[in-house]
Amino acid sequence: MATNAIVTVQGGPDALPTILGQGPIRIPTAGKIRAGIKVLTRKAAQHPEARAIYDKGLAGGVSFDEVERAITAAVPALTDPLVPRNVPWFTVREGDFANPELARQIMDAYGEDRGDGRHLYRFPVIFPSDHWPTVMPHELAAWGASDKRYWSQYSPDGKVRQCMRFAPVPVDDTGRRTVRIFGGRKVVPREAHGGLCEPESCPEYQQRECNLTGRFVFFIPGVRALSAFELQTTSFYAMNAAVQKFQAVAFLRGGRISGFLDRQHTPFFIRKKLMEVLRIDERGQAVRTPQWIIELDAPVDVAALLREHEDSETALVQAPLATSVFEGQPTPSAGAASIDLPAGAKESQGGHPSLAHVLARAKDLGVEPERFLAYADGRWGAGWRINSHGRARAWEELDRHRNDGQGYADKVEVALHAATDRRSA
Repeated sequence: MATNAIVTVQGGPDALPTILGQGPIRIPTAGKIRAGIKVLTRKAAQHPEARAIYDKGLAGGVSFDEVERAITAAVPALTDPLVPRNVPWFTVREGDFANPELARQIMDAYGEDRGDGRHLYRFPVIFPSDHWPTVMPHELAAWGASDKRYWSQYSPDGKVRQCMRFAPVPVDDTGRRTVRIFGGRKVVPREAHGGLCEPESCPEYQQRECNLTGRFVFFIPGVRALSAFELQTTSFYAMNAAVQKFQAVAFLRGGRISGFLDRQHTPFFIRKKLMEVLRIDERGQAVRTPQWIIELDAPVDVAALLREHEDSETALVQAPLATSVFEGQPTPSAGAASIDLPAGAKESQGGHPSLAHVLARAKDLGVEPERFLAYADGRWGAGWRINSHGRARAWEELDRHRNDGQGYADKVEVALHAATDRRSA
């Protein structure tokens, strides 16, 4: 059976220093959802014993890794009896979970029968971090018989991609006993190529022994588990497209991708999409091959996300007025309430100027805040104050007149006098 795993995120935010060191974030996982299935090779399918083990494991929910080991143990001549097969669904097997009940919960909640039996075609996820490399760790890695031989890792400054390996286990002065190592094997840069990861000149990569591998780390709404789940992938297309989705959602949500996406508790969804994937064959020719590729979907109303991002700005603008009403104090004027912002509102919001910034710029040009508010309300409507795009429009106008403060102040006064005359008429 599977045991609890730890996803170590190289290059991610560091944990606080402890006796165990200051390493990257480690997210515990409770099980794996597989991107496809494994089937018997043509050679393995000719062995009755291998077929029997495979069929029994398939019916019993055993993980494909365990099935493969059982076949190899029973028929030693079959060193690689299973091969991956690309299918439209994901595989959820009890043997891939520390608690088999979690696999059953996932299938009960989100499994569908589309004519090929009950499978997992699409399921909701929420991510535990706003740092996308934490929820989609990935690397180039070359594996040996039991563990990784070499893998890519970026230097602390993020500028150099290094090829790493485990350091040899040291021995004592006698040369006969290994030294007991605290904290596990040490990691050092590989000697070849000066420790740099250069796929084009790497023999392991060119021989397809080193490949891109990654995983999504997430929680599934409705499935009770303290630890996260993971979905492994080797698809550059899937990971590259997911990065773009993460960045787009983060832009709309003020840098956030974690949790539900909106107030309606909309999650991300993971599904598969049939795509034509471009690859280079052995002769160097571009070939298109249809494949089911993992796709990350965010079915949200973009306008709603933008409005939610502005809600915090609205609250800051209206906070003094609400405080006055709650405390039974005289209600300040709209101008005063807007000008006397909390300290936190004086910083720009998501790259847009705050109201305090706009009013400060107006004052620099010789226009008192109350006068500018009256002018701007008449020009754009009062909603410009709480709308980031409205404040940006006001900022741009002020910026155009930065070298003619007196001229702009005169323009504002003329507009205000004209408005007064219209009301008096």
